Amino acid sequence: MKINSDSDPRLSQLEEWLTAVLPYGEFKLEVASSDASFRRYFRVYQHEHSRIVMDAPPEHEDIDSFISIAEFLAGFDIHVPRIFAKNREQGFLLLSDLGNTSYLSALNEHSADPLYRAAIDEIIKMQLAPTAELELTAYDDEKLRDEMKLFPDWFLEKHLSLTPPPELDFVFDQLISNAIKQPQYFVHRDYHSRNLMLGPDNEVGVIDFQDAVIGPATYDLVSLLKDCYIQWPQSRLDSWLDYYFEQATDKRLLSEVDRSTFIRWFDWMGLQRHLKVLGIFCRLNYRDGKAGYMNDLPLTLNYVLQVTGRYPELASLHQFLTQSPTIMAIK
Repeated sequence: MKINSDSDPRLSQLEEWLTAVLPYGEFKLEVASSDASFRRYFRVYQHEHSRIVMDAPPEHEDIDSFISIAEFLAGFDIHVPRIFAKNREQGFLLLSDLGNTSYLSALNEHSADPLYRAAIDEIIKMQLAPTAELELTAYDDEKLRDEMKLFPDWFLEKHLSLTPPPELDFVFDQLISNAIKQPQYFVHRDYHSRNLMLGPDNEVGVIDFQDAVIGPATYDLVSLLKDCYIQWPQSRLDSWLDYYFEQATDKRLLSEVDRSTFIRWFDWMGLQRHLKVLGIFCRLNYRDGKAGYMNDLPLTLNYVLQVTGRYPELASLHQFLTQSPTIMAIK
């Protein structure tokens, strides 16, 4: 996509900075992607080589966390973008280019097994990494609850004009308890098919990790396997869950945890995430003008209904959801 810096002061600043840090003079700049935040990404071409430049407005984004986490993950053999140049004051980073092939574009019936196993291997590596030096925020009661409040605030009230049911607080308490009782490790926090890049020999490139926290063992796994942008049959999910469980048990990440407990952790962690995401997608639409995420509401809602319909403790929420014609019209 061609860009025009005449009406974009930050883009003009970015071009000036690139002129100063790139070694060979002329370059071509193209839009690479944007995400659900205020960050933008551009691809910089110069003499048949390409790099990625991140534009993260400092009043909205902090690139320090990206820098420290990128350096940390690279030290444990996680394939993340290499940082060539940085300007903390302006919020600019010049990064290595992990390519154009996202997991989402590469996944199909034949590629899914090796790609998901490779992505699970990366989760295991991240969870084995000692995190004390990073001083990451804990995924605690307050943070988990604040995230889930996006569901009544933006999905039920703003999007559907529905009054939240009184049982929501009880459900939130249950989901928080489920999350906190799990072993706590490094959590990418948005580990899904749009944030994983496919490199040579199925190498997994990991991006968008700057919001990482210390949190529940199943969080990144459910982000990956119950992805809001792609769905797989339960039989395939079961095989990938078994693969993670065996690896994590072997490496003592899940000490003395039986499979049924692990599956419950996984399902309920997914419910916490998907309630949050329903709210986030609506907020992106109404507050930020990013309407495309509304197309992903049906799959995300379907994940919620699967779990609330499976556990008796969640029956009241399931009843509220399924008895609302407005909600079921989304599905």
